[in-house]
Amino acid sequence: MVNQSSPTGFLLLGFSEHPHLEKILFVVVLCSYLLTLLGNTLILLLSTLDPRLHSPMYFFLSNLSFLDLCFTTTCVPQMLLNLWGPTKTISFLGCSVQLFIFLSLGTTECILLTVMAFDRYVAVCQPLHYTTIIHPRLCWKLAAVAWIMGLIQSIVQTPPTLRLPFCPHRQIDDFLCEVPSLIQLSCGDTTFNEIQLAVSSVILVVVPLSLILVSYGAIARAVLRINSTEAWKKAFGTCSSHLIVVTLFYSSVIAVYLQPKNPYAQERGKFFGLFYAVGTPTLNPLIYTLRNKEVKRAFWRLWGKDGESKNT
Repeated sequence: MVNQSSPTGFLLLGFSEHPHLEKILFVVVLCSYLLTLLGNTLILLLSTLDPRLHSPMYFFLSNLSFLDLCFTTTCVPQMLLNLWGPTKTISFLGCSVQLFIFLSLGTTECILLTVMAFDRYVAVCQPLHYTTIIHPRLCWKLAAVAWIMGLIQSIVQTPPTLRLPFCPHRQIDDFLCEVPSLIQLSCGDTTFNEIQLAVSSVILVVVPLSLILVSYGAIARAVLRINSTEAWKKAFGTCSSHLIVVTLFYSSVIAVYLQPKNPYAQERGKFFGLFYAVGTPTLNPLIYTLRNKEVKRAFWRLWGKDGESKNT
C-alpha cells in the first residue's frame, strides 16, 4: 500500500502496484548507482591526473562523467527511498529542485553529446588540422555553451510547469518529477506547457540528434573513400563508443519526451525513464573504458604499473 499522508508534496507512484518488482528494482538501481559513482569518478581522476589524457576528447568525456554523477545523485537517492518502503512522497521543494536540476543536466547532455560528435568529425575528417581547430580555448567555450544552455532551458521551463494547477490527489505516475508527468497531473489547461515541451523537445533533442547524424554521415563518407582496412578500424575505434552512448541516451529520451499519449506508452515510458536516469550514466564509463586502451593504460599508470605491458 502507498502512504498518502503528504498533502503539500507529491506521491511518486513508480511501480507501487508491483511491490515485488520494486524490491528487485531497488537492488538493480542501488548497484547501478554505485557503479556510476565508481566509473565516472575514475574517469574524472584519470582525465585530471594523467597528462596523456589531457586532450579535447577526454576533456569532453570528463564533462560527461561529472554531469552523470550530478544527474544520478539528483534522482537516485529519492528513488531508492521510494522503492524501499511504502512512503512514496516527495516535498514540493524537493520536486522543484529535482525538476530544475534534471532539466538542466538533461539538456546539457544533449548539447554535450553533439559537441563530442563534432570533435569526432574533426578528428576523422580533418586529422591534420585537428589541433588547430579543436584547441583548448574552443573546448572550454563549447563546454560552457552546453552548461549554459542547460541552465537557460531549466529557467525557462521549470516555473511554468510548477505553476500548473495540480489535481488534489497529487499522484505522479513516475519515478521522479519530470515535465511530462507533471503536465499529466494537472487538472487545468496545459496547452501552453505542451507547446513549450514540444518546441523545446524539437530544439534540444531533435536538432542535436540531427547534427550528430549529419556528423556521422560525413565521417562514414570520409572513411568509405579510404581504401585501407587499418584506417577503417581506427575510425571505428575512434567513434564507436560515442555512437553507442548516443544511441542509448537518445532512444530513451525520445521514448520519454516524444511518446504518444496512451496508457501503454506511459507504462513503457517508466522503464525508458528509469534507464535514462540510471542505466545510461552507469553504462557510459563502461563503454568508454572497455573499448579504450588509452584509458586502461592510464588506469594502470595511476596504480604505478606499466600500462603498456598490461595491454600487449
